[in-house]
Order: sequence, then C-alpha cells, then structure tokens
Amino acid sequence: MSIAVALENRLSQCPRIATLGVKPNFSDYSPREQALIRKAETLYYPSSFYAPLFQAMGKKTFPGPAVYACAQDKIAQTALFQLMQIPHPRTKVYYGPQQKKFILRDFGLPLVAKIPRGSAQGKGVFLIQKPEQLAEYCKENHAAYIQELLPIDRDIRVVVVGKQAVISYWRVPEQDAFLHNVAAGGEIVFDDVPREAVDLAVKTAICCGWDDVGLDLCMVDGRPLVMEANMKYGRQGFALAGIDYYSMMETFIADGKI
Repeated sequence: MSIAVALENRLSQCPRIATLGVKPNFSDYSPREQALIRKAETLYYPSSFYAPLFQAMGKKTFPGPAVYACAQDKIAQTALFQLMQIPHPRTKVYYGPQQKKFILRDFGLPLVAKIPRGSAQGKGVFLIQKPEQLAEYCKENHAAYIQELLPIDRDIRVVVVGKQAVISYWRVPEQDAFLHNVAAGGEIVFDDVPREAVDLAVKTAICCGWDDVGLDLCMVDGRPLVMEANMKYGRQGFALAGIDYYSMMETFIADGKI
C-alpha cells in the first residue's frame, strides 16, 4: 500500500500522512518527494495550482475538482445551487453601473452584500441599510453579489467529508451582531440541529460534487436553505465536540472513504 501524500498543510498533524508542502516548481521537490507524488494513488489537498495538473494525469485528488472549481467563489456556488434547484436565499449578481442601478428595484433595503470571491470567516459580508452604503459597496466591487436579508438570528454549519456529515451545530452571534461566524465572535451550540438541515447539507454536497466542505444553512419558515459553501472551514467545533479531527481524517483515508 502506497503512503498517503498531501501537499497543503491541512493534514500536517497526521503522523501517517506525508505532507510535502506546495512548492512553486515541481522541480523544487526532492527526487524522493517527486517519486512519492507520482506513485500516490490519491493526492490530498493538492492546492488549486496542482489539482488540475494531477487530474490531467489521471490522478485522484481529495478534495475533488468540483471543490477547487467553487472554492471561495460565491458566484459559481449560487449558479450551481440554481442549476441543481437547491433551496437558496434569493440572490443576484450585477456587473457594471448599468446593471447595478437595478439592485434597489429588485431587492429594496435592507439587503446583504458580499465580496463574491476570496472572502471567508465572515469577512466581506455587509448589512446594507442605506443607499450610500450600497453606493460605496458597488464602487469597491466590480461584481455586486446581492442577497435578500433573511429573518434569522442564527445559522447552521454542517461539515461534510466524503459523503457524510461529520459535525453540525448552530452558530449564534453575540447580542445584536449581524455576523454569525465563529471567527466573528459567534457561539457554537450543538443542541437540536434540525435533521432536515443536515440532510439537505449532505444532499447538496453530493449533488455539487463537494467531498470536503462546510455548508452554512438557515431555517426560514420551518425549511432549510443553503446560504453558501466554505471549502476552508474552521475546526473549533470539532474540538468542542470532542472529535479528534486529524484521527478522523486518518481513519477515513485508511478505510478508503476519502
């Protein structure tokens, strides 16, 4: 059996996995490391640079190609949700001043505006309550990613690895705070996470081809909606739940689940 090989440092604390790092030139890897990469059946966390190269070679990667295609790209995620008919808050993307002038016609205020690419941990998410706030956001962003403001005071994070939910919890913000993210001060609560939200998260991950993802959902009028996907999710919830994330991942790899 070949040794498990990873490039990015996501699994660097797993003693049974060789983490080699992401090097700008393949020739920067030592002859031994190059041999490990070429012989590996699966390359773990290969990075967005190497993933398509390994896939062109016929190598299996984890996460798979769909994860890298949509990682940190909310526009692509929304298009995929709409294609797959996955319940999702009303969302539209606007380009240039001629399109942006229709935002208030389509949504009204207040609304939610997000930086469409590259944002995470609650950064780049804005509650827009005044026209001048919207004007400033549009000035700073070529593509305006606009979403309806939902009547919620918390949301749900479900992490799916392989084809199963490995953890789920509520994210409850500090009093009167807009952002629910743990990185923004949100509290993790494990009580009474709706089964239908977890089931929708797993269904979404499988339909979209995402085999390693943290999905953010909410409950509106008793039904779950998928808000967005995060391919680089935090692990605080695992620690609080008493789950050894690294041991879990090593077991999944050893059992052939990922």
